[in-house]
Amino acid sequence: MTLATPLAASHTDTLARELDQARRKGPLQTIVVPPCPELLVQLKAALAAQPLDLTAVARIASADVAMSATLIRLANSARYSTGRPVRSIGEALTRLGLDKTAAAMTAFLASSAIQPDPKYLNRFWEQSGERSVVMDLLARRLPGLAPDVAQTCGLFLHVGLPVMLQSLRGYSSTMVEAQARRDRTYVQTENANHRTDHAVVGALVARVWQLAPEVMATVRLHHDLNALHDTRIEPEVRSYMALALVADHLLRRRAGLPADVEWQQHGQDALQWLSVDDTELDAWFDLLSEALDEPSA
Repeated sequence: MTLATPLAASHTDTLARELDQARRKGPLQTIVVPPCPELLVQLKAALAAQPLDLTAVARIASADVAMSATLIRLANSARYSTGRPVRSIGEALTRLGLDKTAAAMTAFLASSAIQPDPKYLNRFWEQSGERSVVMDLLARRLPGLAPDVAQTCGLFLHVGLPVMLQSLRGYSSTMVEAQARRDRTYVQTENANHRTDHAVVGALVARVWQLAPEVMATVRLHHDLNALHDTRIEPEVRSYMALALVADHLLRRRAGLPADVEWQQHGQDALQWLSVDDTELDAWFDLLSEALDEPSA
């Protein structure tokens, strides 16, 4: 990976200012971002506390019965089971570890706050969860990347889609049109019809929910893949962008789908940025297949 110029340090701040301005006076005025769930606010505070308060994390996990049940079910799944069933949140947290517990809680709370219309976004959070697992898995095999940030990027990468569907009249028709058109990209169709797109709206969600700045920037730029060559952009943001492209490609491959246009145009750039070759990519595919194919208890 090459180093960015000193200008890169302010680029994420510039994106944040652009979002704030578009929300005050521009096309984002009509976008309704659901408030960040209070339990997620508490979770972020507990995770940021020094020293870390595991008791607070357990208390937050226990505050919602459905979330508690989800964590216990995950801890008892084939992936984590040790043969002895988990029956409490404390036992689940111990078995899963802090990172997996926090990731599962974040996914649960986000999916509860933003519920897509299944007619247009079937399996949205399930697919987002798969991407987050893959990005976490791969980030652990690359230097300089934070697995929790990678996982959050994967979870929120396309969150702008359901938010636009809930906020904008006619957006469901735009989604159908954008899928069908071959003369322009999905985001170009969104912008033609609504003066904004799901990458911008997703970044706004990340901004309003006070997710990590790298998450906001990655979501904002994930379809602007020429930015992989833009030295104004922080290297870590370009790494998460590249990793997201790789993750989506591997998931398409797992589903038996052909490479999409973005991979055809930018896949080699992403691999080169991450210093990954085709042999390692194949090894990653085997790795993620094993992780995602593990049956649940």
